Amino acid sequence: MGKVVMNASVSVDGFIAADNDDPGPLFEWLVSGDVPLDDGGVLKVSQTSYDHIRPYWDQIGVTVAGRHVFDITNGWDGTPPSGIDHVVVVTHRPKPEGWDPNAPFHFVDSIEAAVAQAQKLAGGRIVEFAAGDVGGQAFAAGLIDEVRMDVAPVVFGSGKRYFGSVHAEHLLEDPDVVQGNRVLHLRYRVRH
Repeated sequence: MGKVVMNASVSVDGFIAADNDDPGPLFEWLVSGDVPLDDGGVLKVSQTSYDHIRPYWDQIGVTVAGRHVFDITNGWDGTPPSGIDHVVVVTHRPKPEGWDPNAPFHFVDSIEAAVAQAQKLAGGRIVEFAAGDVGGQAFAAGLIDEVRMDVAPVVFGSGKRYFGSVHAEHLLEDPDVVQGNRVLHLRYRVRH
């Protein structure tokens, strides 16, 4: 079974978007360098960020997201983001009308079902949970092995919290820290 990782860009004060879902300058680091991060040519980061992010991205087999993220991205038009093979969507609603049944998206109704389905699809590769409510639920349930944060130099003051509605103490190991252009990459292993 592959490692389960919670990952997102985050403000210094712990938010992944404003209340209206606007990520503001959180992704500025993804266009502040001169090294292409993917084949699209839009994402360009510092060499340090590339050396940290690209090997991680290459290990991801499945991304798990909530229905809210699926809806605001319009289901990535049926193509998983960043070259990921599959997306598992946690939702209590049916898939959208007219959704392409061949698109590599899988709809489940619980965090536990999401992990089980994602592990099966990932084939030993990393399962990545989007931060926020769904990731926070998986974190609170003890299903996350590692927390990764790309901390942008911005303070939101309020918004969508990285850990969603987690309200209990959880211990993490000491961080691995990499400083890039306009970002601090943090990686914590979760104590179980």
